[in-house]
Order: sequence, then structure tokens, then C-alpha cells
Amino acid sequence: MGKSRTAAEAHQLEAIPNIGKSIAADLRAIGIREPKQLIGRDPYELYAQSNAAAGVRQDPCLIDCFISAVRFMEGAPPHPWWHYTPERKRHTA
Repeated sequence: MGKSRTAAEAHQLEAIPNIGKSIAADLRAIGIREPKQLIGRDPYELYAQSNAAAGVRQDPCLIDCFISAVRFMEGAPPHPWWHYTPERKRHTA
């Protein structure tokens, strides 16, 4: 499956840049089934919910992926997930 270039083109979670099968499964485990459900969501809260669903503390880079997905669905251009690493590190410091 190719990645969407805009949020309007994203009809499946896996079409969002930086979201593959594994992270899509993480999102589905917390009730996110469609890309549009990411609009307005807090990526840090999604991470906390994902940790609770998994029963473990997951790699913090997952936050970067969640930030990327939420921002993309809210209209930001696609960026690699690591573009958001400095933001996450500032937020969690």
C-alpha cells in the first residue's frame, strides 16, 4: 500500500506516513480504526493509552510516530517520524 500525500487521501491507518502494520495495530488496540479519528487527539495521551493496552511501557519513539500521524491528519505535510523527536524530548524532559 502506498502512503497518502494528504490527509484527504488517507482512508486506512497504514496509508498515513510513518504508520505501518504494527503501529496501526497499536492504534486499533486503543479504538482508533480510521485516520480521521486522529484529528484533535493528544499524541501523548494516545501513547499512554497504548502502553496501558499493551501492558508495558513502549519505546518512546512511538510518541514521535503518533505526533507525526496526528499532525498529518490535521493538515501538516508528511515528515519522517524522527522530525518530531526533539519536540517529544522537550515535552517529556
